[in-house]
Amino acid sequence: MKKLLITLILTSCYALSAFAQGELNEQQKIFFRNERSFGVLLNSDGFGLSYRDARRIDYLNKRYYEIEIGNLKSPREYRETNPIYQTPGTFVYGKLNTVFFLRGSYGHQRELYRKADLGGVAVRVFYSAGPSLAFYKPIYYKFLYPVSQYEFVIKEQKLDISLYEHSPEFIYSKAPFTKGLNETKVLPGVFGKFGFNFEYSKEEKLIHAVEVGTSISAFPKKIPIMATTDNKAVFFSLFVSYRFGVVIDPLNPETNKFSYLFRRKRVSSIY
Repeated sequence: MKKLLITLILTSCYALSAFAQGELNEQQKIFFRNERSFGVLLNSDGFGLSYRDARRIDYLNKRYYEIEIGNLKSPREYRETNPIYQTPGTFVYGKLNTVFFLRGSYGHQRELYRKADLGGVAVRVFYSAGPSLAFYKPIYYKFLYPVSQYEFVIKEQKLDISLYEHSPEFIYSKAPFTKGLNETKVLPGVFGKFGFNFEYSKEEKLIHAVEVGTSISAFPKKIPIMATTDNKAVFFSLFVSYRFGVVIDPLNPETNKFSYLFRRKRVSSIY
């Protein structure tokens, strides 16, 4: 009887120890689950790329820093070709400036639903805000100027829609992008976004996610994208993005590099 009691006590202690160790391992995996990821972003007014560094605060929450670059477009942009002459390339008639943005933001992410297994989907909500810079560069066009009935000279000029010589039938093509680069202007503003992250990676150390949400960028004055009166200073946008990256684990530093994304042999386990 005494031997049986001792055996039961030792077995119980071992089981409790193993259970506690399992909880500890699980907590370690969760605690160290910091993330570095890239994103390919499609907005309702353009597209872009982003880099995000997310650090865990507690079981459900992370804070992150993000840098985004991309472009801003007008909904009035319509690509066309010369309606009379067979000229190379296409152009957006009425477009005055090419606009790019550079954003830096600080954000917070909270996990709403955790994966039950590696075949599941984790759902998170996130929001961020920060400064934004708009860079706008004037567009130059190649215009056809007749010198005789069958001869033209080409001049690179900015568009002036009030001039008959700048009608679409006299546009040969756009000038090279570098033309007017030294005339680029910078406009500071602010930026914020809100959305949901759906992380579906089947491997513990990798990140594959889709994000959807809305964003707003505000500037102190209208950005002259088009030769119209309805240019905007505030841009509301819907976005969808694909994110990919790695989990930063100090216990396994060999898995912290982005090259780990392309390794063929990896061991998967639920975190």
